[in-house]
Amino acid sequence: MAYTTINKSTDHFNTKLYSGNGSTQNITGVGFQVDFNWLKSRTQTEGHYLQDVIRGSTKHIHSNNSDAEDTASTAVTSFDSDGFTLGNKADLNGSGNTYCSWNWKANGAGSANTDGSISSTVSANTTAGFSIIKYTGNATDNASVGHGLGTAPKMLIIKELTSTSNWGAWHQGLTDGGYRLSLQETAAQVSDTAFMGGGNRAIPTNSVFYLGSGGGGNSSSDNYIAYAFSEIKGFSKMGSYTGNGNADGTFIYTGFKPAFVMWKKSSGTEDWGISDNKRDTSNVLNLKLRPNSNSAESTANAHMDFLSNGFKWKSTSGEFNASGGTYIYMAFAEAPLVGSNNVPCTAR
Repeated sequence: MAYTTINKSTDHFNTKLYSGNGSTQNITGVGFQVDFNWLKSRTQTEGHYLQDVIRGSTKHIHSNNSDAEDTASTAVTSFDSDGFTLGNKADLNGSGNTYCSWNWKANGAGSANTDGSISSTVSANTTAGFSIIKYTGNATDNASVGHGLGTAPKMLIIKELTSTSNWGAWHQGLTDGGYRLSLQETAAQVSDTAFMGGGNRAIPTNSVFYLGSGGGGNSSSDNYIAYAFSEIKGFSKMGSYTGNGNADGTFIYTGFKPAFVMWKKSSGTEDWGISDNKRDTSNVLNLKLRPNSNSAESTANAHMDFLSNGFKWKSTSGEFNASGGTYIYMAFAEAPLVGSNNVPCTAR
């Protein structure tokens, strides 16, 4: 049984839906002070907006493109004790439009970390296995950066802030530490030791992750932001699976009822996808947003069930479940299968 010390998952991660009003508004009901949020219009063709507490709420990057960091005083204007505040930017608060926000708790504005050869500023929630890391590159092969989690990250997402550069996403389901995916691309995993892992193709440790000598992870004097995720039993899982090409699709055990699943085919060209329990409140799930695209929410097909202990694919599509295809995923819990309070979760 997947016992966990996190009995209330929404103390650390929560999806919040809202409607735009074309003015300013406070989005409340998240359940904690937001340290990292990811916002996307459901109804309009608009970019994904990612903000965090280390860079500041008004500074954003877009998962669907390679642009440098930008500042918008009318987008997310502050992180608040129970959510966040929006200005009147139509991308995130257009009148009559609906939006999705995925929110994570780290540990406030961050502090200095000298565990690696590159010093960093880190905001780490060790209870929930999530940290935000900001650092400046030095173009040195096999450089290391402290992440503050105390356990090895199983997924890292890195973006250069200073100039246009591809996103880099490393996951334990890739071939080794020298491989990456890119959030803004549909491409399969590629070997790129200039991004991460370095010449040693090293995977992250309990204290640091390793970089190559340039590329999207470590160009000299450029600034970077990284989001690190480790697995917490009963709360988060970063795994991989093989598709079976059948409508009675692959079942993936997580040890909890999912609230959020992000996936990508790592062995071939397909979109990234995100499903959650707030946009789809019953099985079979048919709504998804694509991190690599600014397109509106897709309702193209029923694709997945959220179950009490994992998720199951219900589609033969290559995006989810191609026969023999390899896929990576990151999932967060709605409720653990069994928490330390011995209260089991139920199926949908």
